[in-house]
Amino acid sequence: MYPVKMVKVTKATAMEGAQGAMGMPEVTVMPKLKLESRVTLNNGVKMPVLGLGTFEMGSAWQTRESVLEAIRMGYRLIDTARMYGNEEPVGEAVRRSGVSREELFVTSKLWSDDHGHDRAIKAVDRSLEALGLDYVDLFLIHWPTGGKRVETWKALVKMQKEGKCRAIGVANYMIGHLVETLSGSDVVPAVDQVECNPFIFHDELLDFCRSRGVQVEAYRPLAKATMMNQPVLKVVSSKHRKTPAQVLIRWSLQRGLVPIPKSVHRVRLAENIDVFDFELPAQDMKLLDSLNRDMHLTADPEGII
Repeated sequence: MYPVKMVKVTKATAMEGAQGAMGMPEVTVMPKLKLESRVTLNNGVKMPVLGLGTFEMGSAWQTRESVLEAIRMGYRLIDTARMYGNEEPVGEAVRRSGVSREELFVTSKLWSDDHGHDRAIKAVDRSLEALGLDYVDLFLIHWPTGGKRVETWKALVKMQKEGKCRAIGVANYMIGHLVETLSGSDVVPAVDQVECNPFIFHDELLDFCRSRGVQVEAYRPLAKATMMNQPVLKVVSSKHRKTPAQVLIRWSLQRGLVPIPKSVHRVRLAENIDVFDFELPAQDMKLLDSLNRDMHLTADPEGII
């Protein structure tokens, strides 16, 4: 997680809008973030604090050009998956970008039909071949498909030891899935990528991951743009002279998450990274937290056993 400094609240140190010295005894002060900032994962690998999602980006050409444009703008984390069917154009964009491979952070994932030790190993190799890369920076189990989770995890541990994955993790894992993984292996997932925004988040899961050193990555941080006219969000956005999308991304950052918003439009790509020149005060974060309604826009993984 982001390093934080705990300080006593005074008029000089309180965030804008936070209670003064007679209020809460402490606040968590966010470090000054910028697009180049990195969070250190539990194995020492450094991951960008904000990235680009590529799910449903469109044609191979559009995906490649969108990723190239994002990299030109300064994006360094690119998230793909076998299930997205776009590893090839994503890999092509990474190779053609002119940015050194060491500076970029590429994530992919194995799909549900690749669970099991041998199939998982083949899935990693297949993704590397499709991407045209020697390694990925992060490889995830895409869904907690039942029956072979621990076996699949152990295969990823093997791939990490062989240098094919700099870090390994999971996606859509709830607390029970994580407990099972932790009980079956001494390697703790570096990341859990879950659907997360002010309209769907689980403090219990976030706290569990934080206590185990698992970085939470937020997909659909913009809730697929379905809630941009929500009254509270509009009020907070207007107050900061930022768009609703920028407020949602900033909320994720201040929650200690790594958001990966998706767009194929140049203006939106630029908008989504223009979030480092303002900070949401405590009362605005509280207002946004109050919007939580467990609003799944994808399948709910809680019931997968």
